[in-house]
Amino acid sequence: MGETNQNPLVGKRVVVTRALEQSQSLADALREAGAEPVLLPLLTIAPADNLAELDACLRNSARFDWVFFTSQNAVRALQQRCALLELPLQQMFAGAKIAAVGPATAEAAAAAGLPVDFISRIHNGVALAEELPAEARKKRVFLPRSDRANPELIEVLNLHGWQVTAVVAYKTVSPNPDSPEAHGILRAGADAILFFSPSAIHHLRDLLGAQRFRELSCQSIFVAIGPVSENALKAEGISRILLARDTTVAAAVAVLTDFFAKAGQQQPAGAKQG
Repeated sequence: MGETNQNPLVGKRVVVTRALEQSQSLADALREAGAEPVLLPLLTIAPADNLAELDACLRNSARFDWVFFTSQNAVRALQQRCALLELPLQQMFAGAKIAAVGPATAEAAAAAGLPVDFISRIHNGVALAEELPAEARKKRVFLPRSDRANPELIEVLNLHGWQVTAVVAYKTVSPNPDSPEAHGILRAGADAILFFSPSAIHHLRDLLGAQRFRELSCQSIFVAIGPVSENALKAEGISRILLARDTTVAAAVAVLTDFFAKAGQQQPAGAKQG
């Protein structure tokens, strides 16, 4: 008897564009589902150029009422810096409340010894600021972030009366634009390409050129992990987008599974799904 319950991801080549240190759990999940994960990190995470302000905040952490984490990278940046400075991260923010954008960031914070008090339902920084109850506002908040973070979150926090100390805790670095490895991966073809941030989208566009980038979206389904990445793809003129509304590994695998189950054995045909 034929196998009727084969996972639709079997044999699918899925390119993951996030930083290598964040890709392993997703690659494992894709491989378990039968897919062929291909790691193409379109950004790497590095310490900020100037760490003096971050160090000052860490050494005077007791003055903050809240810490806002908008990414797993921000959590890792604090862990790494505290380790170098020999500061006990868990103890330093014991008197502060922790807020996180989405469950993946919350899990990273909890794993670092920082239990999370609030997780935004919509997984972006502005939603976090707007969803927090009114009684939590007008407090002193520490916001470690990347060098390319959208300033809109700070604007919304200021509007709601928060006293914000925003610090660049890490920077994102683009790969070599002439990388033969990257071009080789893309020439080999892919059934899906996953984007977890606008930075990765912009880096791939720069790597290929705008026209080739748009052509690639017709050959491989572009998957936006979260609405922020979806909006960045739309801004590049991409209309063929698969949206995973949740930023977790499970959500990424689920949206791919659903898409390819509907597509059957045929080449993905462009209807956006959410």
